[in-house]
Amino acid sequence: MRLKVNKSKNSINYYIITDIKTKQGKRSTKVFKKLGNEQEILKISDGLSPLEWAKKQLEIVNKQLEEKNLKITAEFVQSNIIDQDRQLIFNCGYLFLQDIYYSLGLEKICKDISDKYRIKYDLNSVLSNLIYARIIEPSSKLSAFETAKSFLEQPNYELQNIYRALEIISKETENIEATVYKNSLKVVNRNTKILYYDCTNYFFEIEEAEGLKQYGKNKENRPLPIVQMGLFMDGDGFPLAFVIDSGNTNEQVTLKPLEKQIIKDFELSKFVVCTDAGLASRENRIFNNIQNRSFIVTQSLKKIKGHLKEWALSKEGWHKINSKKLINLNDIDNSSFNDEIFYKERWINENNLSQRLIVSYSPKYAAYQKKIRTNQIERAQKLIDNPTSISKNRQNDPKRFIKSSSITNDGEIADKKVFSLNQSAIDKEAIFDGFYAVCTTLEDDISEIIKVNKRRWEIEESFRILKSDFKARPVYLKRDDRIKAHFTTCFLALLIYRILEHKLQDKYTSCEIIQTLRNMNLRELEGIGYIPAYTRTSLTDELHKIFKFRTDYEITTLKDMKKIFYSTKKK
Repeated sequence: MRLKVNKSKNSINYYIITDIKTKQGKRSTKVFKKLGNEQEILKISDGLSPLEWAKKQLEIVNKQLEEKNLKITAEFVQSNIIDQDRQLIFNCGYLFLQDIYYSLGLEKICKDISDKYRIKYDLNSVLSNLIYARIIEPSSKLSAFETAKSFLEQPNYELQNIYRALEIISKETENIEATVYKNSLKVVNRNTKILYYDCTNYFFEIEEAEGLKQYGKNKENRPLPIVQMGLFMDGDGFPLAFVIDSGNTNEQVTLKPLEKQIIKDFELSKFVVCTDAGLASRENRIFNNIQNRSFIVTQSLKKIKGHLKEWALSKEGWHKINSKKLINLNDIDNSSFNDEIFYKERWINENNLSQRLIVSYSPKYAAYQKKIRTNQIERAQKLIDNPTSISKNRQNDPKRFIKSSSITNDGEIADKKVFSLNQSAIDKEAIFDGFYAVCTTLEDDISEIIKVNKRRWEIEESFRILKSDFKARPVYLKRDDRIKAHFTTCFLALLIYRILEHKLQDKYTSCEIIQTLRNMNLRELEGIGYIPAYTRTSLTDELHKIFKFRTDYEITTLKDMKKIFYSTKKK
């Protein structure tokens, strides 16, 4: 704030003014407070000259401003229409993401990349805005550019710079992953002794397959070209590295190349890889049975050898966790032991690979599977009652419990197929209720192995966040390099989001966090500051407490907002 003296032919007027920046980026001034003319001031100046009195008022205002006690009033006129195309509302939720972005050193990574490729536009601004928009308002790259304009700090690049940046980001993905991992060690604790790996795929709204976009086994059963993502997650739920392959790639062959990259670029050597049964090929198990590496993989009881299946499903020879007492499952009351887990184990040798087979049984899991199957049987019966809707069934489809016959119950040839419940299929599936098996080379305590394997759900949740909350699919890009860069920004958004979730101690759902960031808008009072236009909640209070700045004062002055910008970038 500063003083302005406006001299005219008939009077001298005194004002307190403040500097502002116009929408066009030019500097200007705005009257903060009109002090009055000389005649008016002399009546209230208590012996001081008008200039001395005005300077004293300026000191008072600046002191109140510094102490955050300044009472600010704004004048509005009913008949005045707001300026056309003038933006009044700005999002400030991205500032918490920005704090994490800079703590990961991504601005330094962008600077190094810009120097390497002699980039003239602001790569850091492009990448950061793509990440913030992916979390707050996910959509296409064009929409991300428009979303960036809603942030307090406006984009300083053009739309075409985004597509040029994607080409560079694609080339530097492995370098970005490795550097961000090393920088993240200063931000959060990372448990790299346990690594989880899984695959998923993302579809394109196109018909023609080309490049990475190929027809393959779509996990959502969509008849569209897809790409496949393999993702490594550490033991604390933070994404570690990813790979994009064509949609027709066998997911089992994607693990080793990415793991080799992690070993080389991340300088990791001793860890346990945990995967589901679909990625548990013999080659992957052997690869993770050397050089201080181990594995824990889900083992399908339906696919093991007969004598092992008989042993696994036998009711005899079970133990409770942390007990050596033998238990027969027929002797337990499932309702009394609902939360208990029972196990049995043995070492097996399959194709010259020695591994520990651990089978667990949970009454709670058995009840859950029975409930799901009962619902599916009910749906199967409805299909039998309306046989025109019966077609080829898929795994976990209720139609697997339906059998057809061309013979009636009286032994005569029917005019059309007769459908009925396949009780044999139902009984065969019920045998496995409550049972779950893993194979491992570890000799650790059973409870620890089960505990590690249970956390595989977190990588499935990461895929859900990417697909649902971040809307990473359908993918609207055509070129392979831009597709890879798209998933690089999604990967970085997931890492930043997971760190934010960790800082909030996992108290809130992804929907609550993202919606809160999306709704954290401020209304601008030109030349003065910003007024909150969102609801203050326990979550916004926690965000402000963790990141040590506040946007929920009745008004935040322009000067204080600049301090917030600085604090989120000073790392």
